[in-house]
Amino acid sequence: MSPGLDITLLATADWDHPFWTNKQHVAVSLAELGHRVLYVDSLGLRPPTLGQRDRGRLWRRLRLSFPRPRPVRPGIWVISPLQLPLPAGPWVDRLNGLVLRTTLALARLQLGLRRDLLWTYNPRTAALLPVHAYRRSLYHCVDAIDTQPGMDGPRIRRDEQQLCHQVDGVVTTTPVLQERCRPLARRCTLLPNAVDVEHFRQALDPALPLPADLGCIPAPRLLFVGAIATYKMNMELLAAVARRHPDWSIVLIGAVGEGDPATLITALADCPNIHRLGPRPYGALPAYLKGAAVGLIPARINAYTRAMFPMKFFEYLAAGLPVVATPLPALEPYASVVALAPDAESFAAAVAEALVPDPAAAAERLRLAGSVTYSERSRRMLAFLESEPQGHC
Repeated sequence: MSPGLDITLLATADWDHPFWTNKQHVAVSLAELGHRVLYVDSLGLRPPTLGQRDRGRLWRRLRLSFPRPRPVRPGIWVISPLQLPLPAGPWVDRLNGLVLRTTLALARLQLGLRRDLLWTYNPRTAALLPVHAYRRSLYHCVDAIDTQPGMDGPRIRRDEQQLCHQVDGVVTTTPVLQERCRPLARRCTLLPNAVDVEHFRQALDPALPLPADLGCIPAPRLLFVGAIATYKMNMELLAAVARRHPDWSIVLIGAVGEGDPATLITALADCPNIHRLGPRPYGALPAYLKGAAVGLIPARINAYTRAMFPMKFFEYLAAGLPVVATPLPALEPYASVVALAPDAESFAAAVAEALVPDPAAAAERLRLAGSVTYSERSRRMLAFLESEPQGHC
């Protein structure tokens, strides 16, 4: 696809969220390829509760909805459209759709942007926007959002089916998501997650100092980076591993209850060798990875995780870490660089094996991570969209 496209990117994560996901990374890679990106902060998918967190988010939107789009990087502007915090329904969707269309039109007018490409992560897009008003459209399906806690699953599935029918192409990150979208889409392809290789390779720099709060924790350190949430993390497995090996330090970096406010961490709190450091800035992660011996992905296996491709997998590899995970379908093709273990006994055994240095395995991890950059994947996605339709994939 020719350079210089104007791309409207509908995200399901706010640009300023401390943990970057596909959305922010893709926006950056598209801008670096010479395109202009209007990044639309998350419109909200969960039914509103107007608790303290929702009230704060609504107030921020009221302040940010109508000024000029704010530049955040060369070629990237962010807007935070106001959406009425009401249960979804036909008239609410029509009103929120009108507000969204007006906000986008004003932003395009202010920035001089065309409607070249709609790039969306939001499965409800077709209920709010006229997809066909854009020259091209793409749905990047990276999660089974309908299976997350607190979501209106039936409504999201209906809207996602409509979106798959309307867009020019669908790109999924896992085979499970591909099988879900393929019967509905005109064109569909599978491209797994990617990684900011240069960022995470900083962990290999001998001059990079260890963070003080990590350096005081005894080695060997087994590191997890991500959401500490009941629906995502198998805390019971992790606690069992910690009890089996009190000489190992398990370090958790991330917010508790992200995406699942009902999360309880009793199992983790009872283990003195499990250290919860809380969230850390994206820029600081390589230093923490440098101080780790193994990267952990102790996912709870359920409808959501069976469809996910954890971003931390390639991030661990790019930092040179061996990886031990529970058996996620998306990771099965990478068995040469990840140990998949379904229970505490096999998980602990896999960690023990990963702690033994293996230079050949380390080289393979770095080679694989270097082949899956965001820039290359974004090029492939644009090429897929530009290529002639061949029917269902």
